[in-house]
Amino acid sequence: MSGPAQLYEEDFVLWAEEQSRALREAAGVGTNLPLDWENLAEEIDSLGRSVRHELRSRISTIIEHLLKLESSPATDPRRGWTDTIARERRDIELLLEDSPSLKGDVARVVSEEMQRAVRYATRALLRHREATPEAIAQLAAAHFTEEQVLGDWFPGDSSLPANEEKEEPG
Repeated sequence: MSGPAQLYEEDFVLWAEEQSRALREAAGVGTNLPLDWENLAEEIDSLGRSVRHELRSRISTIIEHLLKLESSPATDPRRGWTDTIARERRDIELLLEDSPSLKGDVARVVSEEMQRAVRYATRALLRHREATPEAIAQLAAAHFTEEQVLGDWFPGDSSLPANEEKEEPG
């Protein structure tokens, strides 16, 4: 197996992007096949966008739950938050195995989703009357790295402190 079929097996998002581009190019040179080339290309392209959207959504969920673990004084929902984080991390791992080209997007998506997740977590604390001035300040100052979001780290884990960048060796 080689070419597009191999790429389909190795990196679905990259395959979808290449196939939509190839369909658009084929439509440009003309063919007598009775196909709706542009809409076919758009649908294949949307498959890749859908996977990117799934990655963004899962990362956002992880960040929101990490923020709640870090800032909420509530004890009852903590187990659910950690379970959700673990499940989302596993699903992202599988997603990145199917589409390794998305790995290059992870740090950017983490950065982009921080503010949105802070807003959601803040609203949740306010809704549940857990929004102390300290908790709100902690949320506003929050920053997680790609490693914290996708790795095994949880707030309170001393191996990689929250809100601090890992120091570069040397």
